[in-house]
Amino acid sequence: MKKQFGQTLLTASLSVGAVLSATAADPTSWPDTQVQAKGQTVYFNAWGGSQQINDYISWAATEVKSRYGVTLKQVKVDDTANVVSRILAEKKAGRDQNGSVDIVWINGENFKSMKQSSLLYGPFTKNLPSYRYIDAEEKPTTELDFGEPVNGLEAPWGMAQLVFIYDQDTVKATPRSAEDLLTFAQRNPGRVTYPLPPDFIGTTFLKQLLLELSDDTNTLTSPVANADFDKVTASLWSYLDKLHPSLWRKGKAFPKSSLALTPMLDDREIMLSMTFNPSYASSAIASGELAETVRTYVHKEGTVGNTHFLAIPYNAKAKAGAQVVINFLMSPEAQARKANPDVWGDPTVLTMSKLSKQDRNLFAKLPLGMATLSAEKLGKALPEPHSSWVAALEEEWQKRYRQ
Repeated sequence: MKKQFGQTLLTASLSVGAVLSATAADPTSWPDTQVQAKGQTVYFNAWGGSQQINDYISWAATEVKSRYGVTLKQVKVDDTANVVSRILAEKKAGRDQNGSVDIVWINGENFKSMKQSSLLYGPFTKNLPSYRYIDAEEKPTTELDFGEPVNGLEAPWGMAQLVFIYDQDTVKATPRSAEDLLTFAQRNPGRVTYPLPPDFIGTTFLKQLLLELSDDTNTLTSPVANADFDKVTASLWSYLDKLHPSLWRKGKAFPKSSLALTPMLDDREIMLSMTFNPSYASSAIASGELAETVRTYVHKEGTVGNTHFLAIPYNAKAKAGAQVVINFLMSPEAQARKANPDVWGDPTVLTMSKLSKQDRNLFAKLPLGMATLSAEKLGKALPEPHSSWVAALEEEWQKRYRQ
């Protein structure tokens, strides 16, 4: 990267104090919060489409009940936007207390919508003892949610990050930057490709290149309408113009999805693949889709990542109980269990250097798949550009390369 991206974003995030919440966090001590929480019932609105995730939340419910006297009930939802709409409807109806939602699993546009509508309680994250394990300089996505400053209004819970996949039998030295990748593709013509935008991974790859190549990464955290798009993206298009002639089918065709890359890699039609799930390659090996010699890597300056969060609505009935639950879910014990691929396999938001030796061992002992990078080796997760950049990048890409 050409700038100290993490530090710049952290400064920007902390300086944005515009619209936080209609309700400031209660200035109580943590022991007082725990006392208030005892006996409360916390309604946790979370996506219910995965049995592994539902089982994990059920385990957490048992733990917070026995440890803190808090009853945690999962409300399974299929679209978080519906939860946001319900909270907004409660506000319009004047239900500013005793709301139906105590915790909501959220990120991206839903967070931005709740923030702009003053539907969030807080800031509260700095009050949580477990927050001391968060290093926003190393993981800027814990403070910036798709370009929107978090401002303590949601607590980081888990992560996703772009990783590249290769076979050790065919690739002896992996490219560790955009420039390395260009050289690699030119030395191995026809053996590199990426998914066709607007496939999510295809667009994420464009973001990765833009973050690495741009001299003005700060601009990417603001709405695209505020930027000189042509100037900011010039280095990206120049790079792709050089890269495409060396790609699979000379850059005249692209796989339709990231999943299409897996059999191509297995057949050695291509030498590199990519995914936003650091555990995917190991799962593909276990299912026989990829060879046991397959591994993953990231670029040396980091790769695009994002964080999913837990937020408390402004009118939550059990605010103290919600904070106790969230603090537990961010604890090293709960995060290590969540990162276990046999339980869920969701990467941790915690920074290993901030943990005790005993807590680091919880992660070191995880039965990670043979192709899954450890938390340390995943390195820095670069924040997504502001969400408005997605459509602009995809439209310009189509204009340039699909005519």
